[in-house]
Amino acid sequence: MKLIVAPDYAGICEKAADIFAAEIHRNPACVLGLATGSTPVGLYQALIRRYQEGALDFSKVQTFNLDEYCGLAGDHPQSYRYFMQKNLFDHVNIPLEHTYIPSGIADDPEQECRRYDALIESCGGIDIQLLGIGHNGHIGFNEPDDHFPVGSHLTRLAESTIQANSRFFASESEVPTHAITMGAGSILKAKKILLMASGEGKAEILCRSMTGPVTPFVPASVLQLHRDVVILADEAAASLIRKQIQPSDE
Repeated sequence: MKLIVAPDYAGICEKAADIFAAEIHRNPACVLGLATGSTPVGLYQALIRRYQEGALDFSKVQTFNLDEYCGLAGDHPQSYRYFMQKNLFDHVNIPLEHTYIPSGIADDPEQECRRYDALIESCGGIDIQLLGIGHNGHIGFNEPDDHFPVGSHLTRLAESTIQANSRFFASESEVPTHAITMGAGSILKAKKILLMASGEGKAEILCRSMTGPVTPFVPASVLQLHRDVVILADEAAASLIRKQIQPSDE
C-alpha cells in the first residue's frame, strides 16, 4: 500500500490524472474502473484538459462504473450514467459503447448484476479501479455489514449514505434507497486500485480503513488485502494515516 500526500484537492486530482494518463499511454485499450460523487470530479476535469491539449486518446479505452441507483434511468439528472456523461464522456473521444454502467431500471436487478460481472470478465478485467471513501467506510455502495459481498449485487443504502447524498436531490425522500454496486470481491480483482480522499472529515475513516483490522463493518478495510493500492490524500485527509504509513515521494 502506497500513500501519496498532496497539499490540497487540486494536487491529488493532478496526481491521479498522472496515474491514469500513464496507464492509457502504456495500454491504449486499457479498462478503467470509474467512480462518481464529488471526489473524482477534479480528476475528470484534469483528464479532459489533457485530452483537449492532445496528450490523451480515449478512443480504445473501456470503462466500468462502480454502481448505479436503482429506479433511475440513464437520462435522469441524478443517475450515475448522466453524471459520467456530463463530467467526462461527453468531453473526450471515448465511444459510448465502450462505457459500461449497471442499468438502474433492469427488470431483474440480480440478473443485471450477473451480466455486469460477466461483461467485466469478458473485457479482461479492470486495470485501474478508482475509489472514493464514504464517511462510514463504504467503497462503491458496499455499506458496513457482517460480510464482504463478492460480486456485483443489489444493496440497500445506509441511512447515513442517503443523508449524505440528499444534497444532490430536491429532498431526502427523493434519494433512491437501493443501488447496484460492484462487490468487494469485484473491486479486489482490479490489477491496481487508486483511492482518493480529501478533507479533514475523511481523516479518521481513512486511517481506520487502512491501518485498523480488516472487517466488513469498515468496508474499505478490505483494500489491505490487495497487492497494489495507491492512496491519494490531501494534507487534511492524511493527517492521521500518515503517522502510520510513510508517504511516498511521488
